[in-house]
Amino acid sequence: MAGGGGPRAGLCSDEEERSCEALRERNVAVLMSREALRTPKLPSWTLFLAVCAVGIGGTFQYGYNVSIINAPTQHIHRFLNETWTNRYHKALNPDLLTFLWSVIASVFSLGGLCGAVVGGSMAIRLGRKGALLMNNIIAMLASILMGISFPTGLFELLIAGRFLIGINSGVGICVQPLYLGEVAPKHLRGGMAMGSSIFLTGGILMGQIIGLRELLGEEMYWPLLLSSSCLPAFAQLLFLPWFPESPRYLLIDRGDELSCVKALKRFHGSSEYGREMEDIQRESFALDGVKAKKPWQLLTDRAVRWQLITVIVMTMGQQLSGINAIYFYATYVFEQAGISAEQIPYVTLGTGACECLTALTCGLLIDYVGRRYLIIGGYLLMTLWSIVLTFSLTYQELYPWVPYVSMTSIFAFILSFGLGPEQTEAVLLPGVLTGVLLHGCLPLLCNSRDKKQIFSGNQKGISQA
Repeated sequence: MAGGGGPRAGLCSDEEERSCEALRERNVAVLMSREALRTPKLPSWTLFLAVCAVGIGGTFQYGYNVSIINAPTQHIHRFLNETWTNRYHKALNPDLLTFLWSVIASVFSLGGLCGAVVGGSMAIRLGRKGALLMNNIIAMLASILMGISFPTGLFELLIAGRFLIGINSGVGICVQPLYLGEVAPKHLRGGMAMGSSIFLTGGILMGQIIGLRELLGEEMYWPLLLSSSCLPAFAQLLFLPWFPESPRYLLIDRGDELSCVKALKRFHGSSEYGREMEDIQRESFALDGVKAKKPWQLLTDRAVRWQLITVIVMTMGQQLSGINAIYFYATYVFEQAGISAEQIPYVTLGTGACECLTALTCGLLIDYVGRRYLIIGGYLLMTLWSIVLTFSLTYQELYPWVPYVSMTSIFAFILSFGLGPEQTEAVLLPGVLTGVLLHGCLPLLCNSRDKKQIFSGNQKGISQA
């Protein structure tokens, strides 16, 4: 009896073990299916507030400084004339006036180029959070120089201030996407990429609003208008230190696993941080011994040639899309439509509102339509509205309603550009780059957008002159 019970007990144990194994496999399958069907969670409050703290001193600051230079154009012209007359006791030559104004407007672009070049190095040496905090000191100094240029009678300080705030904007637009992409959970990285565009367009719209005559658009207030860029910098200095550094930077660049875990728990919660930690660890193992590539190194690397071609073609598409020309002729078209010069600043608010609207809604369209269709459709619509605008500008004197067609075409073109190439490529381009290539391509991406937006802003200001 006893001898016969032993084998049966062993056989039963094996069957139970196989049964338990099968049960575990079913449980794992059920959990995986539930995980796949589960609706992605919304970001935590800590993550949401961190995005706001980063954006206010990053791309918001950039968009704000692009647009505020437009309102005081005539006031700065008078300041240059008066300063030159008091200093040299002769009138300022109109050609020299145009040159000085062009330097004041375009030196921001040169500063943005320098900031985008050094932004990647700052993000590695100081950390993403540290680079953004240090960047605000540059903005504070720039605001002081622009604010005291009028009482001191030194337009050179205005040029220096615009250059420094350009450096600040270049660093911000380079480092902010890094931070947002590294703190976001995997299912929200596309939405986080849209955050940079939302803050940028929000900054442009806010700069247009602050520059109205009812606020800081009067002649006596233009130094305050230009120096008001210290407010976003001060806000970021006040709020950003309360949030953690990028977890990816802490683990991969500094090797501080404990701080990385603490940061992930604050951003994603104690129950959700595990998967993000595993992703960062896998990336750390993959990048072990691999150095980030410089922009010039990418040009000779055949392994990344198609990725590089994708980046170049898409950024060239933005540069050559015609959006700069649309902004250049916007004021002229509004004048031909019969809008008075006093009302044009209010109408141009519509261009900023269009960009802001597209930044807010494009994230929803990407999920339903797809990136490829939005980009191709956006360029097709831009082509259509360019043709309509060309004919309406050619024949605008024949019928009184034609100028309104031109004005409608401008807004439709901006909407098509925002819903298509501008916002969609902000999400698509980081997706085709690996972590190693991202540092090398960021200066290219930042400089491309820097030049596009700054050129647009400068042309609006010059056209008002």
